[in-house]
Amino acid sequence: MPSGLQLEPLEQFIEPQPDGTAWARFRFVAPGLAQGVGYDRVEPDFAHLCAEYALPLLRAAGETVSQVVISMSSQPLEFGASAPEIVQYFEAFSIEDDRCIWEAF
Repeated sequence: MPSGLQLEPLEQFIEPQPDGTAWARFRFVAPGLAQGVGYDRVEPDFAHLCAEYALPLLRAAGETVSQVVISMSSQPLEFGASAPEIVQYFEAFSIEDDRCIWEAF
């Protein structure tokens, strides 16, 4: 990772959207976030994970998605849950021409 942070894959899944498109979600646990690692340090990791981790897996699986959402949390957490003591960061990317394009949340 560009930040040097250690990440562990938590889960990945395809999420159908109401408009007929699909999003791919890639969730990671990054215990170092609990030690005060700020978003500014991990921001480059999101683009790296999209281009170097998510896109190759999607290509290999033959999946076509309109968006990739990557999340990191300091501890494992059920999808959709929140806990004030757990640090979570999210980023979304549109996929165009096999490239990740950052989307502001």
